Amino acid sequence: MVIGASERESSIGLEVFYTDAPGLGGKIKSVPEDFIVDEVSLHPPEKDGRYTVARVTSLNWETNALVSQFSKRLRISRNSIGFAGTKDKRALTSQLMSFPVRPAEVEKLSIPGVGISGAYTSDKGLYTGDLIGNRFEINIRNLRAPREEIAQRIKSVSTSLEEYGGFPNFFGVQRFGVVRSNTHLIGKLIVNGDIEGAVRAYMGMPYDSEPEEIKSARLQIDDANDDFAAALKACHPSMNFECAMLNHLVSKPCDWAGALLSLPNNLLKMFIHAYQSYLFNRMLSERIRQGVPLNAVVKGDIVFPARGNDVTEFSSGGITVTADNIDKINRQVSRGKAFVSGVLFGMDSEFAGGVMGGIERKVVETEGICRRDFFIPAIPDLSSRGLRRMVLCPLKGFRYELSEDSVNPDASCARLSFELPKGCYATSLLREFMKAEIINY
Repeated sequence: MVIGASERESSIGLEVFYTDAPGLGGKIKSVPEDFIVDEVSLHPPEKDGRYTVARVTSLNWETNALVSQFSKRLRISRNSIGFAGTKDKRALTSQLMSFPVRPAEVEKLSIPGVGISGAYTSDKGLYTGDLIGNRFEINIRNLRAPREEIAQRIKSVSTSLEEYGGFPNFFGVQRFGVVRSNTHLIGKLIVNGDIEGAVRAYMGMPYDSEPEEIKSARLQIDDANDDFAAALKACHPSMNFECAMLNHLVSKPCDWAGALLSLPNNLLKMFIHAYQSYLFNRMLSERIRQGVPLNAVVKGDIVFPARGNDVTEFSSGGITVTADNIDKINRQVSRGKAFVSGVLFGMDSEFAGGVMGGIERKVVETEGICRRDFFIPAIPDLSSRGLRRMVLCPLKGFRYELSEDSVNPDASCARLSFELPKGCYATSLLREFMKAEIINY
């Protein structure tokens, strides 16, 4: 049975659940230490070189903000600082980062909530994707059902996912923004060639879920129209990226592409990736809704062989399922040696055949886009060729324990531990257990 999601989840393509057991409800990230992420890293070789590689542990730091702090204190370009993946802000995270300075300069840094250890030199820096996966330990608090019922619900979902071989590889809410889920909408504006609209949407367009002072600032920015100096005065001090855009527009009015380029490069690319992620989520939701399996193939599917380092996205090498090879491929899929894929639509994307191909085409057609739209002439570096992504995420080392909730003494707390490949979202797994409102993730 397919359970429908909330309107807010559906707005980012999360339209269904894979399991039909009742949800736990509850909330994660009541305190940052409730969400622990330990990166399973790919270490650059240790040798004499221009880079320092170090493990960075941070509490309640958004990755881009942390990189900005490192950039400021080390007096280097933020784009010269390497890291494999963006981590959640309200969390305790550990990951490798690289810096084009000597180890002593990194080790002497003192930033509240940040620890640096294991520094060594290398001739190679870190780049996006240079990791194997992440280990998670997550507390779900404020659980109100009897302890026995909580355990039964967890067991019901975990047993189902074990039988399936994983959970739907949706892009989680963090891809789009928990408080302000509009990253994909800005990406769509860019893909449609509306750079001005993208800038205005990023700076303005308040969400009800935002703090009142931020909503007020965004409304004033919207009302200021092209009086960028007035809009800058209205900007809340915490709106660092919006201020950077407005500073650019004060000096170069209507240079909308330049305003976008005042943002960090990885954030810029996230807009396009978020739109592709939204399309993928819609396609995956429809596959589940139609009852097409994720842990087995049908004719027309494109599959990829399992590769090292738990790769979840693929640019080439897919095999199309036909009547002649379907049995052989299904045996490989059942053994975890091959994965079914869906399209992350871009300039060079090819659709699957059969049912999945029909789903992919329909979603793209309803969006009114085509391949060439993912070439962005105003900012060519944002152009995306597209990929394919496995539709089922394998789950490793799942376990749980129940205890009293120290934050809410009249409630229970479930601590879930597991490991995921890179590119897979813990919240996409947690939503199968919780089935809660999006703001609780």
